[in-house]
Amino acid sequence: MLNKQNLWFITLFSLILILGIYYVTIPNEVLEEVNKKIEEPKEKEVVAEIKEETSSLTALRVSKETARKEKIESLENTLTSENLTTEEKNNTYELLKYYNEIQGKEENFEKKIKKNYKIDCLTKIDNKNVEIVCISKEHDKSLANKIMRTIQEDYQEKMNIVVKFQKE
Repeated sequence: MLNKQNLWFITLFSLILILGIYYVTIPNEVLEEVNKKIEEPKEKEVVAEIKEETSSLTALRVSKETARKEKIESLENTLTSENLTTEEKNNTYELLKYYNEIQGKEENFEKKIKKNYKIDCLTKIDNKNVEIVCISKEHDKSLANKIMRTIQEDYQEKMNIVVKFQKE
């Protein structure tokens, strides 16, 4: 008598065996054509993504994300520690939640600036300070003022907003 576990094993083994035989009997030309069709679009997509952002903006983004990941990892490690009290764990959890909210706001601001002003930018929020680095050939004060007002609309209290322009 077969139990469920043996039945599943036999079913999966026979399926793997059938697929293996099918794969071995397919001519090599068909496999090469399928592989070429699959690989070509992926390479083009990667190149398109790289061209969208400038290298200085990418470097700033990577440094910001690595610093934030280190903070989050250290908070997660302290959260899983058994030596902490409930209050300390709650404070650590609140900090983790705060970092996640900040990351969402930063992405939202970047999308909003890209949509409204057609400028690539990087946003960094630290407590009541908001720093925006825009990649633009022109350093326009009125554009900086508009960006500041756009960001301030999302906050009820007064924020310290700094807009910096960098050339490509």
